Formats: sequence, structure tokens, C-alpha cells
Amino acid sequence: MKLKFILFIVFTSLSITEVKAQDPVFTQYFLVPETLNPAFAGTLVTGYTGLIHRSQWPNENRRIDSEYAFVNGPIGPERNMGLGLSILNQSEVFTNYNYVQVNAVYSYNVNLNYDWKLRLGIEAGYGRKNFNFSSLLFEDQINTNDGTISGGSVDPGALNANEKIDLLDISSGIILYSDKAWFGASLKHLNKPNIAFTANGAVPLDMFLSIHTGYSLSLNESHLNFFPDQTNLLLTASYMRQAQYNRLDFGTALELKPLIVGVLAATNPEGRSDNSHFLTSVNLFGSIQLDRFVLGYSYDINTSKLGNTQGVHELSLTWQFGRECSSCENYLVKKPWGRNY
Repeated sequence: MKLKFILFIVFTSLSITEVKAQDPVFTQYFLVPETLNPAFAGTLVTGYTGLIHRSQWPNENRRIDSEYAFVNGPIGPERNMGLGLSILNQSEVFTNYNYVQVNAVYSYNVNLNYDWKLRLGIEAGYGRKNFNFSSLLFEDQINTNDGTISGGSVDPGALNANEKIDLLDISSGIILYSDKAWFGASLKHLNKPNIAFTANGAVPLDMFLSIHTGYSLSLNESHLNFFPDQTNLLLTASYMRQAQYNRLDFGTALELKPLIVGVLAATNPEGRSDNSHFLTSVNLFGSIQLDRFVLGYSYDINTSKLGNTQGVHELSLTWQFGRECSSCENYLVKKPWGRNY
């Protein structure tokens, strides 16, 4: 039974199909990897929870806010399984669009040998999309003589539109990790739920592929004695693809306990037109660890021709709770995203 379950998650995680839409992407995915991959649920020896807030175009009517909150922990006699819950919320000021999704998450750990482990995860949840169509202006509402706006519209799009839709969403993921490195892949929206706002419409939500990796290098072991003890160089990268949209983030950070500071480059490696930008933003980030709490902040500097976006701000807070284990060692590679408890 376990073998069949593992094979199902592996094959569904690595199956790649055509995709057409975009999910919210967080700059601090390395601090909150649960946003990318359900296999990270339950990977610490205690309970783990947190939240992250992202604000784009913060001072304009195009403002988009995204929030992600989660809680998870290990279960089972050998603590080789994980169970968790996550909530994603996204809202747009201009369109009054709002999307909320609640997911239940399960993961299972397999020890391959002394150094390497394999962890598989699956999540399923309920989502609701809301859109205020009363804020839209249709052509038949405009009086062409004097430019005034009339009352309602008889446009079929306005008459047949639903202001909210409900959906079931399923995702899966896999991670392979050792004490210093980790590799992961996930595929969201496996069932491609219908997100059409019209009663008889058929608009499948496109699958979201993510491939991510990280590596932690101890600078003390490299004989660079001018660094303080327990100084690490963190390397991370994440490739994401959904429909014609693609993104590759890569960067590095220096861990000087209790601080982590670094920089990421967000790129568009597969430009679709002559006006496409390879480098879309330079993202600065930092975090500080206070006991079992980690507070992170990032700021994305726009390098494209989109104009003045006022940057993108992201704030995260994560913490460990449960068993008293201030000195016990976590059995997941934690350094690439700052989980140093």
C-alpha cells in the first residue's frame, strides 16, 4: 500500500502538461518552502507555523496583496509522516477580485541511506474565487451622445456571469535532501479545476510546475578563518512555469547567526517577444532569528520597463512550537532557508 502511494505521488509530481495562468509567487520561497511544495510539511521535529505577506504596487489602485499561512508537524510512532494545514489569500484593489483556498497537507518520509532522504507530499483543498462584476463598465452602458453612464447592462457577459466560483484543487510534490543539499519538484492543480465565471464556461486552471534546489556551504570548513563561527554561504534556485509564463530565481545569502542577508535575481529565461526582459527584478532580503522565531523581509527592485511599481514588499514570520528542543537537531536540511533552531 505504501509503495503504491509513493509511486502515485512521484508520477503525478513529475508529469508536465500545458499550462495557461499564473499563481502568486513569493520571493522568500526559501524561508517558507511550503508555498512551493507540500512535501516540506512536517519536516521539523516539532510543530512549525508561520505566515507571509506580499504587496505589489503598494501605493496604486493596481495593488495586489497575497498572504499565505500554514501550520504543520510530524506524526506517527517514527515521526516519518507530516500533517498540516495551509491558507492562501489573494486580492486585487482595482478589480475587487479575491481568491481564498484552504488545503490539508500530508507527507511521507523515506530514508534512502545514511545521508539521503526522500520525502513525498500531497495536498488537497477547497478554493473560492470572487469577482465584483458590478464594478465593470460595458459598452451598452455608455451614452455615446454625452458620455454619461446608464444603469444596468444587457451584455450576455454581464447577465451570465457568476460572482463567485468554488473549486477542488489537488497538488503533489517530492524532495530529495541530505545534510547540505536539497532538490525538489512539485506540480499544482493536478485536477485542472474549472475557474470560468460564466455558467456554462470551461476554463481549466493551468498546472503550476516548480523545480527548486538549495546548497549550504560552511565557510569555516573552507579555511576562511576571518568569518565568525557557524558562518554559511547559502545558494538557492527555483524554476517555475505556468502556461507561457516562466520564471527562474537564483541567488545567494550569507548566514551570520542570527542574521541572514542576501540577494536574488528574478529572470524570464524564455522570452516570448522582442520586448521580453531577461532580468525582471533584483530582490534584496534579510532575516533575523530570535529564539524559535524567524522574521524576514524582502524588497524587489523592478528592472523591467513596467514603469514605477514602487517595488514589491514581502514580510514573513515563522516559528517552531511544541516539544522543548532548543538544542535538538532537525532532520531536514534547514540552513538554505534559515531554519536554525
